[in-house]
Amino acid sequence: MPSANVDGLKIYYEIHGNGDTIVFLHHGFGSTQMWKDIYPSFVEKGYRVIMYDRRGFGQSEMGTDFEEFYVTDRCRYESVEELAKLSEVLNLDSFHIVGQCEGGVVGIDYSVKYPDQVKTLAISSTQCYSEVTMVEFNRAAFPKTFQELEPEVKEKLAHYQKKEYVEFFYNLFRQYGGQYGKGIFDLRKLLPSVICPTLVLYPDRSILFNVEQGVEFYRHLPKGELAVLPNCGHNTYEEQPGEYIRHILNFLKRHHY
Repeated sequence: MPSANVDGLKIYYEIHGNGDTIVFLHHGFGSTQMWKDIYPSFVEKGYRVIMYDRRGFGQSEMGTDFEEFYVTDRCRYESVEELAKLSEVLNLDSFHIVGQCEGGVVGIDYSVKYPDQVKTLAISSTQCYSEVTMVEFNRAAFPKTFQELEPEVKEKLAHYQKKEYVEFFYNLFRQYGGQYGKGIFDLRKLLPSVICPTLVLYPDRSILFNVEQGVEFYRHLPKGELAVLPNCGHNTYEEQPGEYIRHILNFLKRHHY
């Protein structure tokens, strides 16, 4: 199992294909497993795909202070540094980023801090701003505990995360923390500093974020492009994988290096 040592923790990663590099960033309940039906299309088009599990997710180690890390501002900052250190281990000079939901926040933060390393950024279903604290938002969005979830949802989450931790993870993630934090979340002041071409891919039927969130991204990005997937739910890569792949491949083609 390939892994990199990042600050004393084993971070699991996979590399597939050869060519221009794309780094895929999973969402807040996910891991590399969520990309299994997506990445082959990019490999077939001549890209090298790198996927990894952020600290504590999937097959990566969490460390003894994971909960404290996850529910504080450390999470956003250290997630960026985690990718920076992984890119050093893998000798990456520059690359494209594809991020889903919270993975998109990592991508935006990384693009601002390390602009010379990011060729393009494609994000999907990422929140741009909140109108209430994320504690309030999550309380309404995820009312069920792990034990109250439908069996198929439990099984899916257990496929993404270590089975011995999946209940703890879900019950923590549904409350607060991660890339979206605990308070009011707002990326709009940060977005003008994202100087690379950026595709905002947004569904019009997300149960979490309305489509106006995608428009706000588009309005604040210097080189933003917006594509809306009609009749599509939050997990765009899962609900409309063909359209998801097509839009991103066309975007990369438009900004070929």
